[in-house]
Amino acid sequence: MKLLRWIAGFCIAATLSLAPFSISAQAADGEQLFDLHCAGCHPHGGNIIRRGRTLQLSALEKRGLDNQEAIARVAREGIGQMSGYGEVLAENGDIAVAAWVWDQAQKAWIQG
Repeated sequence: MKLLRWIAGFCIAATLSLAPFSISAQAADGEQLFDLHCAGCHPHGGNIIRRGRTLQLSALEKRGLDNQEAIARVAREGIGQMSGYGEVLAENGDIAVAAWVWDQAQKAWIQG
């Protein structure tokens, strides 16, 4: 009987670990969310679609995106050609990404 309970518990745990996970539950980490959903078009704060629409501090300031709230709104709702990612980022994911992006912009996207 103990063996059956152990096997059932193991199977449930294995299934849960392989199931798609909720980004908001698993990663409040803005860097991880950025890497998953943003870095494809914005590697190192750049922009492979439109060169002038980077995430560099000067470009953000030029477009009035000079705070975390404004960046979170864009991440959530989109702007121009960029679609919003509110559903993908899930609850508070936009805030986490915005905080990380703003921090990186302040550091000129220099990783260290």
